[in-house]
Amino acid sequence: MMKPINANTKIARIIKEHPDALEAIINISSKFETYRNPLLRKVFVGRTTIAMAAEMAGCEMAVFFNKLKPLGFEIDQAILPVEEQTKKLPAFITQLSKEQIIDFDVRELLASGKDPLNLILNKIKTVQSGQALKIINTFEPVPLIKMLENQGLAVYSDVISDDLVETYFHKKTETEAISTTPKASASNGWDEVMDRYKDNLVTVDVRQLEMPLPMHTILTELDKLPRDKALYVYHKRIPVFLLPELADQKFEYRINEISDGNVQLLIYKN
Repeated sequence: MMKPINANTKIARIIKEHPDALEAIINISSKFETYRNPLLRKVFVGRTTIAMAAEMAGCEMAVFFNKLKPLGFEIDQAILPVEEQTKKLPAFITQLSKEQIIDFDVRELLASGKDPLNLILNKIKTVQSGQALKIINTFEPVPLIKMLENQGLAVYSDVISDDLVETYFHKKTETEAISTTPKASASNGWDEVMDRYKDNLVTVDVRQLEMPLPMHTILTELDKLPRDKALYVYHKRIPVFLLPELADQKFEYRINEISDGNVQLLIYKN
């Protein structure tokens, strides 16, 4: 029996629970056509709630509920969305000069089925104090906004038209620079965790895969990983962009950096 859904239910859970939910959601708005691509779907829907998706589509949450109810989903509309965003014009927008704005148009990348997440995060790392990265897109990238707000950036989205949205990510001070360094504890206790799961390991080797396939492959394996097993990953680098996603999905991990180009990970749930 499916659990009730509400404003804060992740789209990923809905699609996983019913095979027809993906098509029902895509039919709500053309902005969700990218969800047909398994890689882009993996990146975006894992963080997206019904409330976020409704905001992206420019419609009421009731539209989603009405589409999903015939599929057997029980609706709980009494639960309100958490951390509801305000749309006040932030001060930094009025203070930015043209020279302080770095434009990055991701529309062609998305249209070709490519994942722009790593490119965006790499560009964010080059943004200096007082500058802003402007992402030009066909929809408001709500999951990306949540991610970068949590890392200290000020954000503002300007909806120009139904298929043009400009989102600004402003780095206010040097102390708010994004850190992609894994937590220190990630390298501690490797032997202990390895001993715990030595007879319950699922192994995957992503060293020969081109970006962003390593992240996609690991997340796909974790989707079907039994709770009593750990995923043992052979990687050529520490996957810094994967780590926040693991934390969001309540996975623990340990990292064993053997040498340059030779990194091992253990990913599991307590």
